[in-house]
Amino acid sequence: MTQQSYGIMAEFKSPEALMEAVRAAKRAGYTKLDAFSPFPLADLARELGVRTGMIPWIALVAGLVGAAIQYGSQYWMNAVDYPLNVGGRPLHSWPAYIPASLIVAILWAGAATLIGLLLILRLPRLHHPVFAFPGFERASEDRFFLCIMQDDPMFDSATVHAFFGALSPLAVQEVPACD
Repeated sequence: MTQQSYGIMAEFKSPEALMEAVRAAKRAGYTKLDAFSPFPLADLARELGVRTGMIPWIALVAGLVGAAIQYGSQYWMNAVDYPLNVGGRPLHSWPAYIPASLIVAILWAGAATLIGLLLILRLPRLHHPVFAFPGFERASEDRFFLCIMQDDPMFDSATVHAFFGALSPLAVQEVPACD
């Protein structure tokens, strides 16, 4: 029985070499790519089509919902459930509700952003197939990696090996799939 492959990964020495490899892979028609870098590369995210545009909307909606719940609960408690007329002040004194509502909005937006990012990025991921690639630990230090995944419509092991070979990487190797 043959072992299923996750994809084929190449190791590069510089961010420029990685960016050129990503552009070449896109020009060659590969669509299922994953890149690993020790620091963020803005152009890389754009080239790979990573979309993070959903995060601000998640934060906005969660902040508005949190503020509305906080404001509504203050209104309910002070004006409906247990009204106390102290010193002739109105039961619905909205300026007093704003600071707490703002604080809760910020709290909910921050928590939703964290949870949204974890879900979108599928984190925490305790194991990933690329961890088996020899030298991959240097992805957090000084090396750059590009993986063409096996589920790419154009994936053919020999063709991908030849494609990476033409880019002069430091290493090219097949990444076995997780069990």
